[in-house]
Amino acid sequence: MTSSPHACVAPDGALVRPDQVRSLVAEACPAASYQGKRVLLIIPDSTRTAPIGMMFKALHDELGGVCGHFDILIALGTHPPMSEEAICRRLAITLEDRRGRYQGVRFFNHEWDNPAALRSLGSIPADEIHRLSCGLFAMDVPVSINARVFDYDELIIVGPVFPHEVVGMSGGNKYLFPGVSGPDILNFFHWLGAVVTNMGIIGNPNTPVRAVVDRAGAMVPIPKKCFALVAKGEGAVAVFAGTPESAWAAASEVSARHHIVWKDRPYHTILSCASTMYDELWVGAKAMYKLEPVLAAGGELIIYAPHLHEVSVVHGKFIRQVGYHCRDYFLKQWDHFKDLPWGTLAHCTHVFGGGTYVNGIETPRALVTLATGIPEQVCKEINLGYRDWRSIRVEDFMNREAEGVLHVPKAGEQLYKLRA
Repeated sequence: MTSSPHACVAPDGALVRPDQVRSLVAEACPAASYQGKRVLLIIPDSTRTAPIGMMFKALHDELGGVCGHFDILIALGTHPPMSEEAICRRLAITLEDRRGRYQGVRFFNHEWDNPAALRSLGSIPADEIHRLSCGLFAMDVPVSINARVFDYDELIIVGPVFPHEVVGMSGGNKYLFPGVSGPDILNFFHWLGAVVTNMGIIGNPNTPVRAVVDRAGAMVPIPKKCFALVAKGEGAVAVFAGTPESAWAAASEVSARHHIVWKDRPYHTILSCASTMYDELWVGAKAMYKLEPVLAAGGELIIYAPHLHEVSVVHGKFIRQVGYHCRDYFLKQWDHFKDLPWGTLAHCTHVFGGGTYVNGIETPRALVTLATGIPEQVCKEINLGYRDWRSIRVEDFMNREAEGVLHVPKAGEQLYKLRA
């Protein structure tokens, strides 16, 4: 039985204070238990809003002086690596701090596409995948992870829990898989999520993808702790510390109360203003995923992000070759697409949204339009709509919900759903 996590929950309307976090860290990770231990802190990159710096400082204050090593691994998944300066910003420290108080902390970026940086953990067998995926797949799934984790006595995962388009609710073991995993497990469970669909998964804690992620997490032989945060702005309303499974489960319940916005009607027009923390469509497309449940059939969702100029630094070339399409476009032509990266195909279906593919004709459930720095010709190549962002007056979309028009500032972290 999984033990209950340690918890720090702020009263309504308040945020968890740094002194409360320090007390939680001392309770969950007492310094006396870490003498000489090698500890690896696994944190998300800058595409997740959360007080990672507050957590890092509290953990370093408690453990940095007694550990043999206290290092940082960025759970990039397939995102581009972060510079030292960017990692410092993520940790809410300066470069001067880095060269002074935190000079003993080593920074590492995950390398998902470097086989030499990975180590195999074996495979999840086909019969188990069949059970975990509710019968959708039956195949052996190789599982590998960043080899650096084996240089440490304990892994401490720190990251927020939000509604998520692939796994249901992010966090917990997801910071291992795909955060610091190899491509096989990553590609598999992203496509599993795409087959179930964003609408069928997002905001639901118990999904086939979560089952696969937790099964892979159980294959990691190094002791693990997790600090699961329920973020609000740059702060947190709750922090749970325990196993990746127990801390995540507790945070998921609180996240559902804070990160899901319930609406009584769908909207025919949505202006989804992607947060400036998203610097490419690969991550900025959360402005679509989190709004699809309230987008009316036949409507239009506009991703408004003048700051966004890239489809994807890592995956853009492939996306421009394949384009964004609905799930059935790929499934009904699977022999043509099955050997391509499944994770990228999953992204393409999530951005496009629902639709049908019948007799060679694709019909979208609704239209997704980019009002970004991505040129019109590229939008056509990737099968998405285009609007010149300069032609859009954001204020024209405000305060019109009664007309079926929804304006969402800083879209991407709150999920919008319809009441039953």
